[in-house]
Amino acid sequence: MSFAVLRSGLMAAVVVLGIAAPTFGQTRGSTPSSQAPPQVAPQNAPTPGGDAFGEDAALTAKTIVYVKGSGSWDKTFDIISGSFKKIKTYLDKEGIKPDGLPMTIFTATDDTGFEYQAAVPIAAVPKNPPHGDIAVGQSPEGKALKFVHRGAYEDLDNMYEAITNYLDDRRLEAKDMFIEEYDTDPAVADAKKLVVNVYVLIKGGQPSPG
Repeated sequence: MSFAVLRSGLMAAVVVLGIAAPTFGQTRGSTPSSQAPPQVAPQNAPTPGGDAFGEDAALTAKTIVYVKGSGSWDKTFDIISGSFKKIKTYLDKEGIKPDGLPMTIFTATDDTGFEYQAAVPIAAVPKNPPHGDIAVGQSPEGKALKFVHRGAYEDLDNMYEAITNYLDDRRLEAKDMFIEEYDTDPAVADAKKLVVNVYVLIKGGQPSPG
């Protein structure tokens, strides 16, 4: 399923941590405007920001504290940010330091919304495990491709469309999941000035834990 198809919810061919849909001003399931399609960078070629497009990556499973939930596309950033604030409150209370960058694992999508896990890696399972909305688990692992986005969160749609084309051109098949890893903390960062690593898990690599 294509990335555009995955994030907008029509799971059918090749994709993972991406979602190609119209900009936030449109409905995720609506038809994109007649703009020229984004240009796909050659494999491993740097983007205008100097980042490689489609860099090989091997994800390893990490212990994570996460909030699981669902939401609508028009409120994605607010929902994710709110989840990370909950996690931060728990970690600060328990005196636990993050052991990696915060991430959102998108586990299911449709035309109107998505299911997700907003997660923060930690070094070990807490002695006092969280309860209620917060849980402890493992992040996905396996062979992946890394794409870097710099800028506004809503502009990620353009990145996902480019990733879709990239995968289609190379006949790569991705798992039905995708990950956003944040170099800039979405709980406190300006939504217009983010650095987001998008990981697409490719079939044929190590299996992702269920």
